[in-house]
Amino acid sequence: MTTAAFWTATFERMIRTFAQALIAALGLDEAGLVDAPWGDALSLAGGSAVLALLTAVATSGTGGDGPGVTEAVRERARP
Repeated sequence: MTTAAFWTATFERMIRTFAQALIAALGLDEAGLVDAPWGDALSLAGGSAVLALLTAVATSGTGGDGPGVTEAVRERARP
């Protein structure tokens, strides 16, 4: 959890989770399945991103070096 690679992978996961939740909420709204205006959709996506962060922190040290239980962060070879 103390490496830059861990935090880079965690930040990437947060962005992916945010985008997925936002697209899902707005897509369900557009399909008429839920009533999720932009403000609510952004709140849902933000909460999902925070949960992704908390999951990464909570599972750090339980498996590989990455933010997930079974995930290992690969360091890029520098030229």
